[in-house]
Order: sequence, then structure tokens, then C-alpha cells
Amino acid sequence: MNEEAGFWIRFGAWLLDALIVSLPISILFGILTGDFENEPISNFLLALYGILVPVYWKGYTVGKRICGIRIRKYDTLDPPGIGTMLLRNVVAGLVYILTFGIGFIASILMVALREDKRAIHDFIAGTEVVRG
Repeated sequence: MNEEAGFWIRFGAWLLDALIVSLPISILFGILTGDFENEPISNFLLALYGILVPVYWKGYTVGKRICGIRIRKYDTLDPPGIGTMLLRNVVAGLVYILTFGIGFIASILMVALREDKRAIHDFIAGTEVVRG
């Protein structure tokens, strides 16, 4: 079994994804459209990245690969499928929005303090993030 990934390594992976993937896409579409504040196309592409890349890359994103962590299904230990990633990103995102960010703060505390390091989006999707 792989060790659960804690808060700092997950945050590092998110930060790398932001710098390596999100920022260049946002800048590129800002230059192409002339609109650096409201970029629906780049937001859509970034949402697709967060959903599809872990499906096709066996639980990894660029940031997670660099940090040596990955998403997997909690019960079967398999890489996530499209349905799992939709639950993890879209449904959990709605929960975070509907709770005005309180759910997001609770997730941070859960990853930092729980022994299994699972956040709300992990419980919604039946996933965990592990090293390896």
C-alpha cells in the first residue's frame, strides 16, 4: 500500500499545476482574446485538464507527477475514471461554492489532521491521494 499524501505535498502539486499549466493557458488566452479578467475558454480548458488528465494519466496531473503523488479510487486502488473525476471536481466544487468556502476550509483541515488525509472531495468521489 502507498502512503497517504498530506497537505503540503498536495499543495505543492497544486502550485506546480498552477504555474506550469494554468498560468500559461490563462496568459495565452488573455493575449489571444485581449481579456485577462474573464476568460471562459481558458477556464473551460483548465476544468477539462483537472478532469481528463488524471483519467488518462492514471491519477496524475503534471504537478502530481512531479511531486510523486497520484489520485486513486479508495476501495479498489484503481486509477480514477471519468465519473470519479467529475464527482471529485464538479460536484465537490459545487459543495465548496454552496458552503461559501467553508467546505474548502474543512477539506484543508481534514487533509492536515485526519490520519487517512482524505478531504471532502475525496469522500464525495471515493478517492484518496497517495505517494507513488
